[in-house]
Amino acid sequence: MISKNERFKTIVSVTLDFILVVLSYLLSNYIRFSILNGNDSNIYSKGYYNIGIASAYAVAIIFLLYILKTYKYDNRYQIGKSVGRIIGANMFSSALFLAVFYISYLEHVSRLAMLINFFICVLFLSTKRAVSVLVRKERHNKGVGITHVVLIGGSRLAMRYYEEIKKKTYLGICIDGYVAKERNPAIGCEYLGDFDCLETVLMDSEKYEAVVAIEASEIDKMSMIMSVCDKCGTRFSIIPVFNDYLPHNATIDNVGKCKLINVRETPFDYLGNAIIKRTFDIVGSLILIILSSPVLIFCAIGVKLSSPGPVLFKQERVGLNKKTFNMYKFRSMRVNVESSTAWSTDNDPRKTKFGSFIRKYSLDELPQFFNVLIGDMSLVGPRPEIPFHVSHFKDEIPLYLVRQQVRPGCTGWAQIHGLRGDTDIKERIEHDIWYIEHWTLLLDIMIIFDTVFGGKMANSENILK
Repeated sequence: MISKNERFKTIVSVTLDFILVVLSYLLSNYIRFSILNGNDSNIYSKGYYNIGIASAYAVAIIFLLYILKTYKYDNRYQIGKSVGRIIGANMFSSALFLAVFYISYLEHVSRLAMLINFFICVLFLSTKRAVSVLVRKERHNKGVGITHVVLIGGSRLAMRYYEEIKKKTYLGICIDGYVAKERNPAIGCEYLGDFDCLETVLMDSEKYEAVVAIEASEIDKMSMIMSVCDKCGTRFSIIPVFNDYLPHNATIDNVGKCKLINVRETPFDYLGNAIIKRTFDIVGSLILIILSSPVLIFCAIGVKLSSPGPVLFKQERVGLNKKTFNMYKFRSMRVNVESSTAWSTDNDPRKTKFGSFIRKYSLDELPQFFNVLIGDMSLVGPRPEIPFHVSHFKDEIPLYLVRQQVRPGCTGWAQIHGLRGDTDIKERIEHDIWYIEHWTLLLDIMIIFDTVFGGKMANSENILK
């Protein structure tokens, strides 16, 4: 109901972005080589060469804008978010292409031209979105493109829908009134009458659409409401009574005449996403093992000299599909028997001096790259817990075991928000569930960078939505 032509609009938006990025690249080279230098360079005179690079650059930027959900309907008309993502996508693409040019020894590539292209490209793409928003607002002010809605219901779900539409004016939805068993002063639009008036209300205007937001106690009205809407030729959408229990990415399957709502489907249930994440884990863990090999050797020697016992500490943890595995760490404490049930603290007397050092900089976690490589863990995901805590928390926190639908990670969304060790377990689970439902490859990359460089990603969920 929000939009009948979103797919077409997305294709048009992507096509325009592609054209603008290509034009930006060609224009930046023209400025650099024909205006600033006063003559054409080899790269500018070879139009096919320039267009090829410009097209590849456009594909890279559009791909980044896509995974940043810039083309998503909710984000398309929010200029502030869009400009920030456009700048980020251009910075990343520019750095990537300069690196490729450098490694490939490509001639006639100007860093100044790339810098000019960065500013022109950001200007073009941002201006396009600003113009789109202004045109849309002007059309809405004239009453064009407005969807007029009759809200059916007057309780909790109806109030929530009304409040969301008030906040998201760019959607172009106008709630002209509501039909409910009784008037609700909390809904700030016209009360059109009780359910017996529904047919009269819908027949009164051809432009209405309906949103059904009745409560469970009113479910016996559903058949009548649907019949009236169909009789009046009114398009309608339904907010399910169990709305609060559905994740943002719920999908529907058909088994004959049965509709199955997949409440706990994750992005990793799609084979393409699963392959991308696993490939990223394998390649990433191999690179990290190679890069950190001097540190691994240093830590191994330090642990061996610090106290008697093995270099590696193996601890049983619960992983994907509730299967247990041995997670590896550098041993930071003296050999003890409490490790299966107790969290350690910063002032734990069991820790060695060298153990405190590697704990402080999280160097004890480095052997987990091997867990990632063999498939027990992922680079990013919910942190794995020991069986004792899983058994303890699964009864106290309803969504606790949802975490086990994905591979546990070396770092995660909860960890970069400071939720490590003995912290609020309920808040950690909320962050883990958010990560599972909103996963993208870019999100994994951002979490890794934040973990390594200690950046601030608080409220980043607002950026990624």
